[in-house]
Amino acid sequence: MGKIVLFYVFAPLADPDAIRLWQRALCEANGLRGRIIVSRHGINVTVGGEIHAVKRYLRATREYPAFKGADVKWSDGAAADFPKLSVKVRDEIVTFGVPDEIEVDGAGVRGGGAHLTPDEVHALLAEKPDAVFFDGRNAIEAEIGRFSGAVVTPARTTRDFVALLDSGEYDHLKDRPVITYCTGGVRCEVLSAVMRTRGFGEVYQLDGGIARYGERFGDGGLWEGSMYVFDRRMSVDFSDGAKRIGRCAECGAPTSRVANLAPPQDRELAVLCEDCAS
Repeated sequence: MGKIVLFYVFAPLADPDAIRLWQRALCEANGLRGRIIVSRHGINVTVGGEIHAVKRYLRATREYPAFKGADVKWSDGAAADFPKLSVKVRDEIVTFGVPDEIEVDGAGVRGGGAHLTPDEVHALLAEKPDAVFFDGRNAIEAEIGRFSGAVVTPARTTRDFVALLDSGEYDHLKDRPVITYCTGGVRCEVLSAVMRTRGFGEVYQLDGGIARYGERFGDGGLWEGSMYVFDRRMSVDFSDGAKRIGRCAECGAPTSRVANLAPPQDRELAVLCEDCAS
């Protein structure tokens, strides 16, 4: 039986390249595939493999003091859901393009939004009905799943968010409670801090992201649709009753499938039903 794990840790790392070499060796020894990004700010991991191999990898990773408290999200999958193992060092573990704007200490990102559990999100919305969800993912991800009433930007990459915020397009939200969310929470650690430095007064982040919310409420809460994931599965449902809110770009049929467009556009993603994708 296989599993895919998703986690991140924001912590100062003095030697990211040494962490890269160690993580690659650890994954190779356990037959894992996936994607790991290391920077001076921390680590961001999505890897999959045989369940016992994944557990061995996690035990070894948590022996490193900075990663001991990693909050791991589990889902069904396998090493075969990834084309290869990629372990790289970059300026940021999520590329907003502002590495020098982000400050990290032993407690994580400084100045980020307050963390809310899924239950605390519901409590906040009951107390402050003017609160709004703000999607911290790329627009294509939101096409197949998002929180009810969420603000979805036209961002094509994570780098687009800073320019969109600086444009003033979302200044009307600066006096409202804003709940940022993304797949596993890592993008919102940075996004919420970026928003706060730009004058958004009351910013929160969904702790553990959509993945943790889905574990808690499935399709019985405020989430609608499927969760986009960055591997060959492309999307994950939280129950058999998940809504199909995506619309095929070719025929308009309801679908939760995301696929590569045919050549010469095969580096572009689109929401496509099974018939049109084939």
